[in-house]
Amino acid sequence: MANHEIYMQRCIELARLGKGNVSPNPMVGAVVVFQDKIIGEGYHQQYGKAHAEVNAINNVIEVYGSDAADLLKQSAIYVSLEPCAHYGKTPPCADLVIQHQIPEVFVGCRDPFNQVNGKGIEKLQQAGTKVNVGILEQECLDLNKRFFTRVQKQRPYIILKWAQTANGYFAPADGSQYWITGMEAKKLVHQWRTEEDAILVGKNTALIDNPQLNARYWPGKSPKRVVIDRNLDLPASLHLFDKSVETLIFNAIKTDIEDNIKYIALEDFDRFVPQYILFQLYLQDIQSVIIEGGAHTLNSFIEAGLWDEARIFTGQSLLSEGLKAPVVYGHTSQPVAVGEDTLQIIYNS
Repeated sequence: MANHEIYMQRCIELARLGKGNVSPNPMVGAVVVFQDKIIGEGYHQQYGKAHAEVNAINNVIEVYGSDAADLLKQSAIYVSLEPCAHYGKTPPCADLVIQHQIPEVFVGCRDPFNQVNGKGIEKLQQAGTKVNVGILEQECLDLNKRFFTRVQKQRPYIILKWAQTANGYFAPADGSQYWITGMEAKKLVHQWRTEEDAILVGKNTALIDNPQLNARYWPGKSPKRVVIDRNLDLPASLHLFDKSVETLIFNAIKTDIEDNIKYIALEDFDRFVPQYILFQLYLQDIQSVIIEGGAHTLNSFIEAGLWDEARIFTGQSLLSEGLKAPVVYGHTSQPVAVGEDTLQIIYNS
């Protein structure tokens, strides 16, 4: 691996440390390199706080003190995403690079956000900074697939998740609660929940399973909860209404806010329900959503073509009859063992 790629790989590793904390912003990492040595590094740690370039440059200043200014003038900065050129929650990072007279910038990929999208690169070049674009570009694009999906498609990145028996059943014929996977799979699912913005279930799943939809088996924040309940039939005694996290209820009756529970009435509950829901989530700055069921809800998004990846656990148990698990087609990853269960991820191609 060439040095440029090594430094960009470090940017990507740093960027991932912000996962679950920076949405709806992208994850970004940056390193400052002087004479083939990293002298400063940083990443975007929290939404609304300093960007990666700011933290990397400040790291140089903290470590090298009065020598930092001269070092920066002889260094290159690597950043996984194009530096911003506009005032948002923080000042433009391109201006900061220019201010410190860093002569060369290596960019992983361009930022498709309309207020950036080439403007950061152009501002740097106009100031005489040498800009190199496309270092580990595919890896940098994949890093922020949630952000890019939201910007380019005006909807969240959609992760379908379900468990199925060894013979392909989703649930018993009577629709009763039936655990298919073990504790290792459950802990992994809770880890995923800390990494995404929201988790969505349909009315039947909420009623039958009474899920908490939190991350109690993994350290980190719990996602926002999203429930589809057309006629507002769900009882207030369910865990979903405990007000522990923000909860969105999509329905056909009312739009209202009660504490941190938001009721959102859809225009039409007979057509385009997945599309309406995803657009509303987009408007709520929700960048990614895990859809956990039930089968009818999962299939409605599959039939609409509105999914990006499916994470499917297969347990060892068998059912002689019941509700068949959803089926999706796409680019399939190698199965991996999770305890006694098997996990396979399918990407929508």
